[in-house]
Amino acid sequence: MPHTNIEIPERLPLYPQKEMVPFPYMIFPLYVDERELRVFSEADNYEKYVAIVLLRPDAATASTLADMSEIGTLCRVNQIKKLGDGRFKVTLEGMARLRILGIEQTAPVMLATCELVREFVEKSLVSEALVQSLNALLKISLSHGKPLPDDVMKMIDYIDNPARLSDLVALYVNLPASDLQELLETVDPLDRLKKVYVHLTNEVQRMQIKNEVSSEVTRRVGKNQKEYILREQMKHIQEELGEEDPRASDMNELRRLIEEAGLPEEVQKIADKELKRLERINPASPEYTVSRTYLDYLAGMPWNKSTEDSLDMVRAEEILNEDHYDLKKVKERIMEFLAVRSLKENMKGPVLCFVGPPGVGKTSLGKSIARSLGRKFVRISLGGVRDEAEIRGHRRTYIGALPGRIIKELFRCGSNNPVFMLDEIDKLGLDFRGDPASALLEVLDPEQNFSFNDHYLDVPFDLSKVMFITTANQLDPIPGPLKDRMEVIRLAGYSTEEKLHIARNFIIRREIEENGLTGTPPEFHDAAVLKVISDYTREAGVRNLQRTIGSVCRKVAKEITQKKEPRKEITTEVVTELLGPRKFHNEVAAEDDRIGVVTGMAWTETGGDILFVEATSMPGKPELILTGSLGDVMKESARAALSYVEAHYDDFGIAPDAFENRVIHIHVPSGAIPKDGPSAGVTMVTALVSLLTNRPAKRGVSMTGEITLTGRVLAIGGLKEKVLAAHRAGVRKIIAPDRNRDDLEDIPENVRKELEFTFIHEAAEAVAVAL
Repeated sequence: MPHTNIEIPERLPLYPQKEMVPFPYMIFPLYVDERELRVFSEADNYEKYVAIVLLRPDAATASTLADMSEIGTLCRVNQIKKLGDGRFKVTLEGMARLRILGIEQTAPVMLATCELVREFVEKSLVSEALVQSLNALLKISLSHGKPLPDDVMKMIDYIDNPARLSDLVALYVNLPASDLQELLETVDPLDRLKKVYVHLTNEVQRMQIKNEVSSEVTRRVGKNQKEYILREQMKHIQEELGEEDPRASDMNELRRLIEEAGLPEEVQKIADKELKRLERINPASPEYTVSRTYLDYLAGMPWNKSTEDSLDMVRAEEILNEDHYDLKKVKERIMEFLAVRSLKENMKGPVLCFVGPPGVGKTSLGKSIARSLGRKFVRISLGGVRDEAEIRGHRRTYIGALPGRIIKELFRCGSNNPVFMLDEIDKLGLDFRGDPASALLEVLDPEQNFSFNDHYLDVPFDLSKVMFITTANQLDPIPGPLKDRMEVIRLAGYSTEEKLHIARNFIIRREIEENGLTGTPPEFHDAAVLKVISDYTREAGVRNLQRTIGSVCRKVAKEITQKKEPRKEITTEVVTELLGPRKFHNEVAAEDDRIGVVTGMAWTETGGDILFVEATSMPGKPELILTGSLGDVMKESARAALSYVEAHYDDFGIAPDAFENRVIHIHVPSGAIPKDGPSAGVTMVTALVSLLTNRPAKRGVSMTGEITLTGRVLAIGGLKEKVLAAHRAGVRKIIAPDRNRDDLEDIPENVRKELEFTFIHEAAEAVAVAL
């Protein structure tokens, strides 16, 4: 029977509250204290009716009508039961919607003036469709596990009243009090039905998602459980067959490798701890791979694995002579190492630094040294390395961490005493990722590297047995502290005769084999090789010589494939025919003696070279012009040379007015090539005196040396490279500082025999010889 047909008193006891929103047709309990019970006890005087209304969210107390919602619920008190501890259970039944018109404070309770809210329901196609849809949704929610009391479930199919159905469904949808109050205040049953439908739809969607997630979790848990059961079964089967679990077998193998590695006591403790940790990690975890890789490196490092040095000094010398011609100092140093090694077993490995121009055999020397010692050979190139982690490794906290290249190469070679070559050490970089040159200090210092600590291994490793060899084209870019750790051995380059020996004994045979001419090997005449050396290559080393001889062999191979008669001999005429016009000319021999043009010598990172200092003058305001891409040091040498000549003009026979109203211009071709260095002072003095006394300088005389303002000649570096370059260019007389007299021992004997040396103390001595 519709509750909206009942009659109620004009005023009713009012119970304002913040927690729940009762709906019509709803039977529910309230738990109250003795003070609140007075409202429901007073209901006996008002036909057992009370008005329950929700306080507004911003209201602290129910003091005015504005603090309460406009629509409340008429409820009938069915039962009051005492629970004890001053608490009471009041059973209420929702009857109808009420509109609160006013309130008044009376004793003992607050009374409200109310009126019933009358609902008018017109059945239509829309209302019927909504009722059916709501019924269907409610059943879907039941299928997803939404519980409903049995009596409600029986009522659902029989309720066709939209107002009744919407209120009934609203009770079982999880909505906050604000949304429930909005439904209570929606007087139009059709609108209320639509809102309930939207809320129930959202609830069903949430339940569907929750069930999908739950089923996925259940599926995965079930899969893991299944895998666990299968593993246990497999373990049992393996035990029955006498086989070992693959993972257990892997752990046992790793444990055996660690035991056999001969780890130091401190490292052994770390390895055992990491192995126990690895056994507890799931193999599918990324941490398993990280830990396993670390243990592989610990077990694989050559802690106690060494190769035995071959102490046969005769055999070692034979090997060095087989692979390289001359290089007396290098071979002598290796013999010294072997001699000390035969007397003292645990000697620290030396750190050698081979410095010289490209192509003189620095890198290949390392291989020969390793072969002569019977050691393994390791080589890494440091050219362009900017990251300190390349040397020290990455810390294992980073994803993809690896050891540095030093530890990595020792791991690969499996020996703790290889010959380790660090190529191009002068080309190390420096940026925000660290300074690799500073990281190398610990690697190359024999006083520190017995406990080298790589960031990845994080345990000390002994590098003192390693024989480190570094190579560089020049020493200047190498930081001083790093240079101090190394024993520098200079490889200056080769004379023409030495290149001929190298070509005859090494290069020609190798190029004939590499170009497929072993069946019909051509014979190279010495004159043809000398022509290649002088006319087609101009270098300190032999790299371009090897390329050019290889080019000759390739052209011969091409002729054979074209069905031409194979060449049996390579003569000077054949070289000209195959290689075309000569690329280099003898600069000194091709020119006559000229006034103001003097031959000097220079050192570059690719070896020695000759240069010409030209001086001329013209009328004008006294000035010194310097051209030829000169550096600051050479510019200062030119100014010092001019000052010295002006101060001693009488000694050189220069006219007193020679400097008046004259512009002096000094030029060093070629202008596009930058030049600098402290060894051009003597050359510039000679050029100025030649110009100002109108006496030609001898083109076949080459000189080097720096001067002071008083005319003293200072020592220079790189005399061997400069002399070899002058010899290649056709110079026959060398003027050098007297302080460099001892450097003559470094120059090959055959070159010394072909040259005349004059050692000077004063610049005037050079002028007397050259003009």
